[in-house]
Amino acid sequence: MSAEQTKSRILEAAFREFAEYGVAGARVDRIAKSAACNKNLIYVYFGSKEALFASVLDRHLSEAYVGMPFTPEDLPGYARRVFDFAQANPGVYRLLAWATLERAAALPPAREREHDSTLPPIRAQQESGAIQADAPPALILMAVMALATAWSPVFPFGATANPAADLSPDIVRDTIAGMVARIVGRNAPDADAANAATPSGATGTSVPEPAPGPQPSPR
Repeated sequence: MSAEQTKSRILEAAFREFAEYGVAGARVDRIAKSAACNKNLIYVYFGSKEALFASVLDRHLSEAYVGMPFTPEDLPGYARRVFDFAQANPGVYRLLAWATLERAAALPPAREREHDSTLPPIRAQQESGAIQADAPPALILMAVMALATAWSPVFPFGATANPAADLSPDIVRDTIAGMVARIVGRNAPDADAANAATPSGATGTSVPEPAPGPQPSPR
């Protein structure tokens, strides 16, 4: 097995371990056993458990950002794509929740870069009159991301708090897009057209079902 293959196996095993237990509860020996590698190799390749956590989170967020290009000219459509990703990848949001709760590892560069790169385009849309200018760009982004991820199994006030709610993913997605449209002062794109352009769950890979926990934004 090559070094790159070993690193990949470690990252995959670490993703499962961190999503389940967080940084403090994760055990390097369990990661090594799951990855079928020597425990010392984890420290050789990544330096520490906290650095490994940051590498795992950075890897998954980088993949998410590639699959979900930010569209400031269509924030309702962007909210649809984030919704689909959150439904298909609850483990990524568990990592974000652990990162926020424990603060044991620095936020990965991908998240900081992506967050900072989204604010100027939102401001430009406001200055052009395309969306309302009565809220700072950072709060608009917060509202979009909070709504789009609120129905994730990780979020304590979404699906987990409403187990009897008879709401299909399509209904929730369309409603969220409409709410975002009202927040930014735009009409939501036609639901059928948006769903045809962005199939539900088309982005990312599935991960184990998480336990309830706080739901931070990935940006």
